[in-house]
Amino acid sequence: MEIWLLIIVSLCVSLVLNLLLLRLRNSFSHPLPPDPNFFPFIGTIWWLRKGLGGLTTYLHSVHHRLGPIITLRIASSPSIFVANRSLAHQALVQNGAVFADRPPAPPVSRIDSSNQHNISSGGYGATWRILRRNLKSEILHPSRVRSYSHARRWVLDILFDQFRKHGSEKDEPIVVVDHLHYAMFALLVLMCFGDKLDEKQIKEVEFVQRRQLLSLSRFNILNLWPKVTKLIFRSRWEEFHQMRREQRDVLLPLIRARRKIVEEREKRSSEEENYVQSYVDTLLALELPDEKRKLNEDEIVSLCSEFLSAGTDTTATALQWIMANLVKNPEIQKRLYEEIKSVVGEEEGKEIEEEDARKMPYLKAVVLEGLRRHPPGHFLVPHSVTEDTVLGGYKVPKRGTVNFMVAEIGRDPEVWDEPMAFKPERFMGEAEPVDITGSRGIKMMPFGAGRRICPGIGLAMLHLEYYVANMVKEFEWKEVEGCEVDLTEKVEFTVVMKHPLKARAVPRRT
Repeated sequence: MEIWLLIIVSLCVSLVLNLLLLRLRNSFSHPLPPDPNFFPFIGTIWWLRKGLGGLTTYLHSVHHRLGPIITLRIASSPSIFVANRSLAHQALVQNGAVFADRPPAPPVSRIDSSNQHNISSGGYGATWRILRRNLKSEILHPSRVRSYSHARRWVLDILFDQFRKHGSEKDEPIVVVDHLHYAMFALLVLMCFGDKLDEKQIKEVEFVQRRQLLSLSRFNILNLWPKVTKLIFRSRWEEFHQMRREQRDVLLPLIRARRKIVEEREKRSSEEENYVQSYVDTLLALELPDEKRKLNEDEIVSLCSEFLSAGTDTTATALQWIMANLVKNPEIQKRLYEEIKSVVGEEEGKEIEEEDARKMPYLKAVVLEGLRRHPPGHFLVPHSVTEDTVLGGYKVPKRGTVNFMVAEIGRDPEVWDEPMAFKPERFMGEAEPVDITGSRGIKMMPFGAGRRICPGIGLAMLHLEYYVANMVKEFEWKEVEGCEVDLTEKVEFTVVMKHPLKARAVPRRT
């Protein structure tokens, strides 16, 4: 029923939009990038049914035919897709201010983000700047990150206990991502709410967060013509609102408990030796410059949800891809282990710390190759332009949506030899190391580039290097017969392994 509704409405709207499109093309000195569809909407209906996975396949074939920049009519304004590193650098870095805005949030996202009062979807302006600055300077500042070293070790112990328990009690391979996701989530919960919650509390928060993320595709239909879908899909709208209420019911008590701790600490006016600032602490006193007010509870819930999701799923996904390639390529795993031994030795229980990881160039190469070959997100969050501009000789109209294809850029055969192979050596011994921030030029951009680059890039690289190094130091990861590594991709909130990694973790020392 949903697909037929889309087709019928699209037929009506496409004729009108074709006329408008012709008028727009005639009025601009530069045309829009080429559109592969004669009838807007209709040509893309088939991949809408399949979600982002279908879109990725479709765009790959279209770019090969029409070039590195194209237009699709997904909504009333054009959506432009860029699959070229030079054009991405031109837009995001050289012309960053113009391309730094976000399109208006669709109805579902507007509710999830408290009307775009968060960092990922917030419009380019004073509110977005203060939210981002608060995150970077308070929680992601290097000194603050170091203060959470005890939390990283705590999570590492949880991981190792699970791996050893699984290996000793069960004669079956470990589903690695399950343990990685829980561990990363526990770490981010501690950074967000300040205290080590018990397992039951963490599981409650994880449940509402995961359910929300994995249900996004189910609620996408509600974003198309919401006045119509609110009538036709009333029960689905109610289901969505109920999920949001349940998320609020789980997160708000943690936020209020933290508020109480902060207020009591302020009354005592004393510095507690064991106090470590949490993300919630920084949000309680924050004032929005445009609206001259503090954040309300719904907005704090949205910001906490963003912090948990952005820091958990991307890191757990990247870790799984890296470990999958180490299992599939034991010679790479062996070389990495030899480097680890040369730096920290083989002492049992000795943690590889941040300072140790800096002395391991091959470790960094393994992580970078994992991010290049398997970026957790194949698209950046959509950008929007603040004024009419030109990119690659084509018109990008004001408020037009621009999408940058991360995976296509990182797998460009003109830049990378054998781009689909996993070869960490490509990052070793280069006269000019690859700049993953993209400031000097883009060869890969798993964290984006320019003014909207992921603010957590430093924390993400630390976590990836720290956990990969420690997992390889303590265990030899082996492929299991019947559960061979399959690198087929599947789109969820991030791009994950269609068949999750199942491997055996053999302790290096018994």
